[in-house]
Amino acid sequence: MQKIKNLLIYSMMKITSNIYQVGGSGLSDSSDAAVYLLTSNNEAALIDSGTGKNVNRLIENIKSAGVNLQGIKYLFLTHCHFDHTGGAQKIRELTGCTVVAHEFDALYIERGDSETTAASWYGTVMAPVKIDIKVKGNSKDFKVGGVDLHFYHTPGHSPGSSVITAKSDGLTVLFGQDVHGPLDNALRSNLQDYKASLAFLLTLEADILCEGHFGVFKGKQKVNKFIESYL
Repeated sequence: MQKIKNLLIYSMMKITSNIYQVGGSGLSDSSDAAVYLLTSNNEAALIDSGTGKNVNRLIENIKSAGVNLQGIKYLFLTHCHFDHTGGAQKIRELTGCTVVAHEFDALYIERGDSETTAASWYGTVMAPVKIDIKVKGNSKDFKVGGVDLHFYHTPGHSPGSSVITAKSDGLTVLFGQDVHGPLDNALRSNLQDYKASLAFLLTLEADILCEGHFGVFKGKQKVNKFIESYL
């Protein structure tokens, strides 16, 4: 009974009234970066897809948030790395969603570049995935239900690294998946771009940061302290 209870508790984590963490270590697969879900008016968006090693668990977590899979409008890939993109193709097949990434990282995702996507770090290969919307330039706006989402190019960790902001419960939520880096030549990282992007993130004045590996930070002071620690 206790085992069943724990599975129910950890099927997802509610962050605001319409934002959940549905994937990541302890929720889907230990190799997955965090996967976040935003819902509004019978539509939804996913931020990143994990490695794809346990998509079935991820899908069950999404359903447990009361989301119809066909209501998932977008899958935003914040950058090309395998722990964020490996499940993208399977999720698109199951939901019919539109896959979005910045054009600079879409190149490596569509090519199936196992080195730049770091799939090789996980002892596997990156299968090519078609990107439906390739964001060009510094930003692009999207809408999911009644929520406006802002997609910003924040290079450094990878050439096409990006973040997304949205308002929820009157708060600014920042989906900044790999604020922490790391930087590596194999990932085509750029230190100066990374520092500039961190400085930009501070100007967004987020109330909540949903990070890819270090969890959720609530309160402007905690968010800024985490970002500043990498400057």
